[in-house]
Amino acid sequence: MGDVTSSMPVMVASENGRRGMLAAMALLREGGSALDAVELACRIVEDDPDDHSVGYSGLPNVLGEVELDASIMEGTTLRAGAVAAIQGYGRAITLARRVMEETPHVLVVARGAERLAAELGETPQEQRTEEALRRWRARFTERELTPGDAEPLRSVARALTRPINLQDKLHKAGRVDTLGTVNFIARDRRGALASAVSTSGLGWKYPGRVGDSPLIGAGNYCDDRYGAAACTGMGELAIRVATARSLVLYLKFGMSLAAAGREALRDLLTLDAPDGQYMNIVALTSAGEVAGFTTVPGKQYLYQRAEMDEPALADRLMVV
Repeated sequence: MGDVTSSMPVMVASENGRRGMLAAMALLREGGSALDAVELACRIVEDDPDDHSVGYSGLPNVLGEVELDASIMEGTTLRAGAVAAIQGYGRAITLARRVMEETPHVLVVARGAERLAAELGETPQEQRTEEALRRWRARFTERELTPGDAEPLRSVARALTRPINLQDKLHKAGRVDTLGTVNFIARDRRGALASAVSTSGLGWKYPGRVGDSPLIGAGNYCDDRYGAAACTGMGELAIRVATARSLVLYLKFGMSLAAAGREALRDLLTLDAPDGQYMNIVALTSAGEVAGFTTVPGKQYLYQRAEMDEPALADRLMVV
């Protein structure tokens, strides 16, 4: 970490993070912490009903239920908190932070996370919206289902999802529209780093499926000494090769940011991933350098420095 008197705030995020970044950068300019900034940014996107990949109005699972995942990490002490497969509560990133700060745990999931939310005084909130449910119903035209269908879970899931052909089921109107996550990484005036990831996960997923977003090391990792990385895309890929932690380790080994990002994605090339499954990374070094990486063409990321009035879009470096 550089001289704390010369550190200037900087943020990097996935393409859908603009509104969150604007608010978070205002906080950073006023001397706010990187940890507060990434939580605030995530909450704004989680509350946006027009973003169907995160929080409120997120895409449902195969049974029409919205399940949320999130993680947050601060790079000074490597503390982290995460929640997964939560139903009936919003602002998963805030609950993840409370796991970090108010429990001895890192990850709490499903009914346990919902119980913890209630005990901590979080307000229950229905996350399904009519628009998200409309998309869910349209997806399953071959079968009439409504949320809470009483048929046995396994028979419903088998009828509607065939994991071996998952890549075919992800495509609609010629594009993948069921993958999505928001991630933010920030450096504050003290030079401290923090990262946050939030998602409603893979659309039409098997109930209880958890991707990389709440898994520290897979979809999120942050270390003040070197940098931070966060992922979007097919989370199962990042889980198998610990993508976020790998990029930070490559920085530790002395690689440039560009080389570290490329190497982290090259790790995926050994996997037997079906066509259509991709991975994106955003990264920020302790020196304030930003970058985005992807395995597919046409992907961008957002970044903003304290002196910039607006976030800027930049092309991700593609690794094939």
